[in-house]
Amino acid sequence: MKHGINMTQGSALKNIIRFSLPIMMSSMLQFNYHLVDNIIVGRYISTDALAAVGNVGAINSFIIGAALGLTSGFTIPVAQSFGAGDGRRASHYAGSSISVSFLLGCIIVVIAHILSTPLLRLIGTPDEIIGLSAAYVNILYFAVPIQMLSNNFTAISRAVGESRKPLYFYVVSVIVNFFLDLLFIAKFGWGVEGAAFATMIAQAVAAVLCGIYVFRFNKNIDIKKSDLKLDLRTAGYQVKLGIPVSMQFTITSVGSMCMQSAVNSFGASVMAGITAANRVENLTNIPMSGLGVATQTFVGQNYGAKNYRRIADSVRKILLLDILISILMSTALYYGGPYVVSLFMKEANPEIMNIAKKYILAISQCYSLVAVLFVLRNSLQGLGFTYANAIAGAGELIGRISVAFIFSKIIGLPAVFYAGPAAWLMADIPLAVIFIRKSRELKRAEKKSTGERLNI
Repeated sequence: MKHGINMTQGSALKNIIRFSLPIMMSSMLQFNYHLVDNIIVGRYISTDALAAVGNVGAINSFIIGAALGLTSGFTIPVAQSFGAGDGRRASHYAGSSISVSFLLGCIIVVIAHILSTPLLRLIGTPDEIIGLSAAYVNILYFAVPIQMLSNNFTAISRAVGESRKPLYFYVVSVIVNFFLDLLFIAKFGWGVEGAAFATMIAQAVAAVLCGIYVFRFNKNIDIKKSDLKLDLRTAGYQVKLGIPVSMQFTITSVGSMCMQSAVNSFGASVMAGITAANRVENLTNIPMSGLGVATQTFVGQNYGAKNYRRIADSVRKILLLDILISILMSTALYYGGPYVVSLFMKEANPEIMNIAKKYILAISQCYSLVAVLFVLRNSLQGLGFTYANAIAGAGELIGRISVAFIFSKIIGLPAVFYAGPAAWLMADIPLAVIFIRKSRELKRAEKKSTGERLNI
C-alpha cells in the first residue's frame, strides 16, 4: 500500500483506531460548520434565528442526509475491490461514483427546492420563523452536488485506506467557514442567509481540495477519463447499494420531522433549548460514529480479501470498545453539555437552559444504544448488506413516531427527551439479529475457503 492503512493485515483493533482518529477529527470539523453557524446566529442575530436554523435539521436530514447516504453506498465496491487487490476495478468504481454523485446531486437540488417550504409547513414551523428557516435552507440546497462530491471524494480515500488527508482539507474549510460567518453575519448583517452562504462556500473549498487529492496525489487509486463515463451497469449496481443507505437516512429523518413537529408544538423556547442540546449531543456522538465509519472500511477491505474470520472476530472487539467510549461520552455530555449550550445565547435564558439540561440527561443515560447502532450498521454496510440500513431506519421511525404521536400526548414534553434512545433501541434489535446471522455465514464461508486452500 503506497498511502494509508492496509486493513487486511496486522492488528485489526490497532489499525481501526489509527484509521478512525482522523475520521473523528474530520467529523468534528464538519460538525463545526453548523456549530459555528448556530453560535454566531444565536449571538449576533436572535433566539428566533437560532430556532429557525435548528428547525431545518430534520428536513436537512431528509434531503441532504438522503443524498449523502447514496455516496456511502457507492463506494462500498471500492473498498471491497481494493481489499481483493484489484486496483483497476477499484478505480473504475471510484470514477463511476463521482459521475453518479454529481448527476444525482443536480437532480436533488431541484427536488429539494420544491419540497422545502411544504415540508417546513408540514412539521408545524411557527409563522414567526418559517421565513428565516426557508431563507436559510434554500441557499444550502444549492450546495447539494458540492456536498455529494466532497463526501464521495472522502469516501473514496477512506475506502483505499487513507483517512488523514481529508482531515487537512476540512481544517482549511472550517477556517474559511468561521471567517465568512463573522464577515457575512457580524460585519455585513446578512442574517441567516449569511450563515448559509458561508457554509456553502466552505463546503466548496473542501470538495475542490479533496477532489484534487483523489485525482492527482492518491497513489492507491488511478481514475482515468474512461472511468468517469457513465456506465449503466456499474452505476446501477452502485445505486442498488446506495439506495438502502439513503432510505435509512430518509426514513430516520421522517421520524425526526415527526419529532420536530411535536417539539414545535411546545413553542420557540423549547425549540431553541432542544436545538442547542442536540448540537452538543451530535458533538459527543463523533467518537462513536468515527469508529463505526472506520469499521465499514475494515469490513469492506477484509470481505474483498476473503478474511471472513478476521471480520467476525474483530467486530466483536470493536463493539466492546465503542460501548466503553459511549460511557465516557455520556459522562462528558452530562457534565459538560450545559456549559456548551450556554455558548449559543447572548444572555442565560433559564427556560431554555432547563429544557436543554433535561434533554441532555435523558440522552446521556442511554448512549450505549447508539454505539451498538453505529458498529452493527457500518459492519453490515461494509459487507454490502445495505438493506439492513433501511430496516434499522424503519426501527428508528417506529420509535420516534411512537413518542411523537402517542407518548408525547400522554406524558407531554418528557417523552420528547427520550425519543432518541427509543429510536436507537428499535434500530439495534433488527441489526443485532441480522448481524448474528451474517456472522454465522462468514464462519461457514471461512471453513469452506480454508478447505479449498487445503485441497489445493
